[in-house]
Amino acid sequence: MPTCLSDLKIPGLLCPLILIFGCNSTPPPPQMKPPAVTVAEPIQKTVIFNQDFTGSLASIASVDIRARADGILEKVLFKPSEEVKQGQLLFEIQRNQYQATLDKAQAALEAANAQLIDANATLERNLILLKKQAVTPQDVDDARADQERAQAAVDGAKADIDQAKINLGYTRISAPIAGSVSRNLVDAGNLVGSGENTLLTTIVAMDPIYVYFDVSERILLNALKNGRDPGGPNPIKVFVGLTNEDGYPHEGTVDFWDNKVDPGTGTIQLRAVIPNPEVSGPVVQDSDQSKPAGQQNKTAAPDSKNEKDKNLRRLLYPGVYVRVRVPGNPIPGAVLVHDVAIGTDLAGKYLLVVGEKNMVEKRPVEIGQMEDNMRVILKGIKPGEKYIYEGLQRARPGRPVTITNKPDASGSAKQTQVNTDAKVGDPQPDPKSSSK
Repeated sequence: MPTCLSDLKIPGLLCPLILIFGCNSTPPPPQMKPPAVTVAEPIQKTVIFNQDFTGSLASIASVDIRARADGILEKVLFKPSEEVKQGQLLFEIQRNQYQATLDKAQAALEAANAQLIDANATLERNLILLKKQAVTPQDVDDARADQERAQAAVDGAKADIDQAKINLGYTRISAPIAGSVSRNLVDAGNLVGSGENTLLTTIVAMDPIYVYFDVSERILLNALKNGRDPGGPNPIKVFVGLTNEDGYPHEGTVDFWDNKVDPGTGTIQLRAVIPNPEVSGPVVQDSDQSKPAGQQNKTAAPDSKNEKDKNLRRLLYPGVYVRVRVPGNPIPGAVLVHDVAIGTDLAGKYLLVVGEKNMVEKRPVEIGQMEDNMRVILKGIKPGEKYIYEGLQRARPGRPVTITNKPDASGSAKQTQVNTDAKVGDPQPDPKSSSK
């Protein structure tokens, strides 16, 4: 019986294989470490759940300026797009024919007064002669009739003068309201008012200004429940922002809502009044081609009071679409997370929540508005739970992760914590901000 390896009869081809597999066996690959992520806990604070809508601005008054007198348009006394005051003279139409009519009516009044004087004298004489039986009663009646006809002629002449003055006044057209005037639609020298009331220009009131927008019937019902109605002691406040503005800097109040809800859309139209004062802006210098490139059209601050007054403008214009925010009641203890932590898939919005043993869970959530770069979570996560907001690409649901929070990241999250026992009377977030 062989006692050593040399005594075994092994084919020569198997010896190298035995040496290879017996001496060079590799260990199993090391286990992958869980990916590193940064987590945070939801914060709680008092927020106002705002409702955002799209609205359009409209003037509180708009007037068409038309010619009511026939004649040649002689003067245009305003500049297009300028602000005019109530009663400011805008146009002058040819006056000579209307002045002549007035002069004629005044002359007719003088003639009628002369006839009245003669009729009064004749009546008085006949009354004296009647006592002496020098005239008959018929003569007195005829004299009295002549006197009444003369009085009527005087009254008619006065009415003709009034009408002539009215027609003459139509030749001078003034602004019936204060506001912004459009361009003149008819140039001086053209015939106006011949057979029609020629449209000359339009004026729209600018301050204050209306904003119209539609809201859901739920907002209407909540407003009625809380005793907030147009013209009441507790009106609904709204905040308006232009498309090129940050936030909602213009504040107003609802003064009207429609008398019925649209059954097709479930909405009702509201109207709010927004102050639209003049504000000063930068003075843009005219382009000067003689200046070197880069020094043209520079913006400079006004250097005098008159120059500043000339540069006043209003920010809200009728017909412009705006963003409208209707703030709701403050809700204490709302849950907020970093907006970047929220993912989206076909099922909707979700958060990656870190649970026991640092296992990742995909948690569906219902989101609300933005508040100071944080997103309100209406449903899906509770205070004290941890969610991933950095390293989302490395985390996988159902697998563990390694939490490597930076000191400043965790610290900043804690600093945003507020008292969860906030009350309605506590200081509230500003609804004018750009939070959504």
